[in-house]
Amino acid sequence: MSEVKHLAINYKTAEDFKKFREYGAQELHMMKELEGNMIDADIDSPFYGIYVGDTLAARMCLYRKEDEQQPIFDPPHDYMVIWKLEVLEKYQGRGFGGKMIEFAKNYALPIKAISRQNARGFFEKHGFEPMKYDIDRDMADDPLIWYPEGYVLN
Repeated sequence: MSEVKHLAINYKTAEDFKKFREYGAQELHMMKELEGNMIDADIDSPFYGIYVGDTLAARMCLYRKEDEQQPIFDPPHDYMVIWKLEVLEKYQGRGFGGKMIEFAKNYALPIKAISRQNARGFFEKHGFEPMKYDIDRDMADDPLIWYPEGYVLN
């Protein structure tokens, strides 16, 4: 099975992203970020994917977030964010989405997943649970949380 690879910030990656179904305003923001950083090859990309031959079959945005401005944990601490996890329809059912989740879990930090396109069941199958949060907080992105085994919240 193919492995999860860190995606380079380049025009090929930008073109590959256009093949994915979820391509709206947030996708355009991702593309602008990607294209805006192509000049500086030293910038670390938050994008990861699985290739089947030369085709990007699965992709996700994965990054570490500091829990300071609007903390979601008490006490605040860093966590990972998964965003835009998607597998091209032709490659679904081959375990690529699960492989991407396992890659993220290897960081051994809590993971906030932003669930889109009816993917809630997929994330729950991989141990994510609905995030408990204050009613006052804007959580329109329908987040789910996964905690590493043995992880203790204070």
